[in-house]
Amino acid sequence: MTPADHPVLRTRLCELFGVRYPIVQTGMGYVSDAKLTAATAEAGGLGIIAGGMLGYDDLEQAINYVKDRTDAPFGVNLRANQEDIGQRLDLLIRSGVKVASFALAPKRDLITKLKDAGLVVVPSIGARRHAEKVAEWGVDAVVVQGGEGGGHTGAVPTSLLLPQVVDAVDIPVIAAGGYFDGRGLVSALAYGAEGIAMGTRFMLTSDSPVAQAVKDVYLSKSVNDTVVTLEIDGVPQRVLRAGTIDRLESTRGPQRMMRAVRNAVAFQRLSGTPWREMIREGLEMKKSHELGWRQVVMAANAPMLYRSALLDGNADIGVMATGQVVGLIEDIPSCAELIDRIMREAEKVLTRLGTAE
Repeated sequence: MTPADHPVLRTRLCELFGVRYPIVQTGMGYVSDAKLTAATAEAGGLGIIAGGMLGYDDLEQAINYVKDRTDAPFGVNLRANQEDIGQRLDLLIRSGVKVASFALAPKRDLITKLKDAGLVVVPSIGARRHAEKVAEWGVDAVVVQGGEGGGHTGAVPTSLLLPQVVDAVDIPVIAAGGYFDGRGLVSALAYGAEGIAMGTRFMLTSDSPVAQAVKDVYLSKSVNDTVVTLEIDGVPQRVLRAGTIDRLESTRGPQRMMRAVRNAVAFQRLSGTPWREMIREGLEMKKSHELGWRQVVMAANAPMLYRSALLDGNADIGVMATGQVVGLIEDIPSCAELIDRIMREAEKVLTRLGTAE
């Protein structure tokens, strides 16, 4: 029996997404590009393009790149508050994208539009009440990220949050935060999840666009070398304790504000995002997260700080999101090698537990 044939490993998630294996590569900004997404999809998992940081034309090019390289299903991660979200949804529908994922829950009308067009809608949530809300709105599945996860995260660990959500909703639940191998996949299934989603583990593959020098920094860190900080955009984020994060946390007053303004200007020039859109998103963030003006301006730091480290290779001055699982990762396999390894490990665990009979 191969891992693909094992009944325990062929979950509702596989049927919902049309993939061979219950493994999702999350839509990480500046990391989940078209190459990584195509490699994940071709290897049997669900690859997701990080569309939130891409302009419309760049997103269209990324979708076409993936379609040219694999016939396997894939997804696109979007921000529901983008000014051109309607056009982006039309692009996904027109292009035959299988899955639309969201870091923040989209409104009901967006969910309805996507589902009526045959797309699978999957938001990420960090609390049981959020899962209950989006399930009521009609989403097809949810990604549940515990506090171990990288980037924006909460305080409740996956081992506590996951069973809460599984017991609260009837839709498929995907576990995220702390996963990197087959043992983790089996543990998630034991809790009632239908699969796992991984960010840091896929970031540290040979198909990832992250600079090798930065990957080497990640590989050198332990599970204690991360920090949850408010100093990037005012909302808790788990990042690597490296590069500029210590300076960000120690900077105060006018210096911090000036750094934020400089990075905001640099990001606007680089991305071409209209100032009115950046201001609009800043005001929405201020309202939805009850941020002060200093935190709103600090939020402008995030795109430049992440890009500087992850793509430009400036590990000493950028910021690097990561899950605590970084301390357990020791190599840089391809996506195909990683997924094959995870599935074979999972099958061995199930055999050892006596469920393969």
